[in-house]
Amino acid sequence: MSTQGDGASPGEHRPPAARVFLVPAIITVFSFAVIWAALQLEISPPMIVGDSMQPRAFPMFLMLINLGLTGFLAFQYVKSPPKSKQRIGIPAWGSLGLFVIFYGVTVYVDMMIAIAVVMFAMCLLWGERRVHVAGAVALATPITIFFLFDLVLRVRFPRGLLTNWYYG
Repeated sequence: MSTQGDGASPGEHRPPAARVFLVPAIITVFSFAVIWAALQLEISPPMIVGDSMQPRAFPMFLMLINLGLTGFLAFQYVKSPPKSKQRIGIPAWGSLGLFVIFYGVTVYVDMMIAIAVVMFAMCLLWGERRVHVAGAVALATPITIFFLFDLVLRVRFPRGLLTNWYYG
């Protein structure tokens, strides 16, 4: 039984709070390091960037989102601390293999095709039984990413099968 009054039921082991908050602390330090590094970039003249964002704005934006999500993670840890670790299962090892496939398809075919293929396989690997839902996610995500970056952020993707066709 827990003697620390952490709400753990008998026979349930919870890691110490210092170890639980290690991951959010590392993510926070990393995020601030990236923000600091981005602030070291010089501001590009309007002649180069035009009306798009400065090179340092996007990493800072991502790290601010990362810090917000890290705060939410810490809040969840306080609300319901994680139980002790379990062994890494087949979905986790399969995901690592899919990242290798992602790299290969990105380099030799196209990044958008790689995102779609890997997302579809990852949905099925992690237990999604409805193939149409996995397919919808696998198609909607790269299309949304592509048009967000291309039309809104005005960032071009590396050339590939689909991007060559789109960019002309």
